[in-house]
Amino acid sequence: MNGTAEPAAISVEGLHKSFRGVRAVDGLDLRVASGGVYGLVGRNGAGKTTALRTIMGLLRPDRGRAQVFGVDLIRGRPASRERVAYVSQDLHLPGWMSTAELSRYCSHFYCRWDAALATDLIRRWAIDAKRQVALLSGGQRRRVAVLLALASRAEVLVLDEPAAGLDPIARRALIEELIEALARQDGCTVIFSTHIIADLERLADTIGLMDRGRLTSEHRTEDLRTTTKRVQVVFPGDVPPAGFSIPGAIRSTTAGAVVTAIARLPDEQALAQARAIPGARVQVFSLSLEDIMIELIGPDVPQDATVEDEGVEA
Repeated sequence: MNGTAEPAAISVEGLHKSFRGVRAVDGLDLRVASGGVYGLVGRNGAGKTTALRTIMGLLRPDRGRAQVFGVDLIRGRPASRERVAYVSQDLHLPGWMSTAELSRYCSHFYCRWDAALATDLIRRWAIDAKRQVALLSGGQRRRVAVLLALASRAEVLVLDEPAAGLDPIARRALIEELIEALARQDGCTVIFSTHIIADLERLADTIGLMDRGRLTSEHRTEDLRTTTKRVQVVFPGDVPPAGFSIPGAIRSTTAGAVVTAIARLPDEQALAQARAIPGARVQVFSLSLEDIMIELIGPDVPQDATVEDEGVEA
C-alpha cells in the first residue's frame, strides 16, 4: 500500500455559481464515494440542478471545483467523459431520431457501450425502437433517456429528476426498473436529484439536503430511519421542569406539561434523563422517511412531500 487515498467518485469543493446576480450554488461541498448512490433533495431553487450540471461540466463554476474521479470534466480529456452518463430533467433528446438510431449514435461516445443491454431494455420496457423519439409518450422518452445512460456502462450516473413528470404508477415502475438495472452494474456510482421522498428511500444509501445553494446536512438513509423518532414526554403537574429539553431534538414544542420533539436518538440511553424524572411518561414513535425529511427540510414543504427543483439554470 502506498498510503494514497482513492479519490471520491464525485468531489465538489467550495462551488459557487450565479446567474444574473442570483446565487444558485453558494459554497457547495459534497463527496460521493465510489459505488455509492447519493440522493439530493431540497426546495425549489435549492441549487440541485445547477450543481449536477456543473458536475457534468455543462456549466463553468464562478469559483470552486467539481470533479469526477479527480478530473474536471470541462478541462479534462474527452475520454474522461466516457466514465460519466447524464439524464437531464428536461430531456434534450433529438426527437427526429428513432430510439434505435439514437442508441447507435450514442454508442460512438462510449467504448464500453452495451448494445445487448440497450436492446434488452428496449424490449423489456416496450419501447417502439423504430418510432421517432418526439412521437413517444413522456414516460417512454424518460425511459429512453435512462436506458441510454445505463447502456453506456458508465462508471458514474448523474440523474436529474430521473422520473420527473410521470404519474405515480409510471414513476414506481421506472424506479423499480432503475433499481434492478443498477443492481446488475456492480460498482456504478450514482448521484440523483428528486422531489419525491419515496425515490430517496428506495434508491439512495446517502441523502444530502440542499438549501440556498449549500449542503445543509447529510445522512445515511438507514441511519436516518432507525435513529430519528417522535418523542413525547408528559410530566406531572402543569409545566415541564425548568431547562428540560429532549436530546438531539430537530424540532420541539411544548403544550402545558407535554413536550413533543422530532429527535435523533443514537440509543435508548439518550432518554435516560427524562425517564428518571419521577412521574414522567416517555413515549417514542417511529416515523416514515417522508415525515423525517419534511422535518429536516423545514415546514414550508408541501404536505405531499414534494420539493420541486429548478428547471432552469438559476
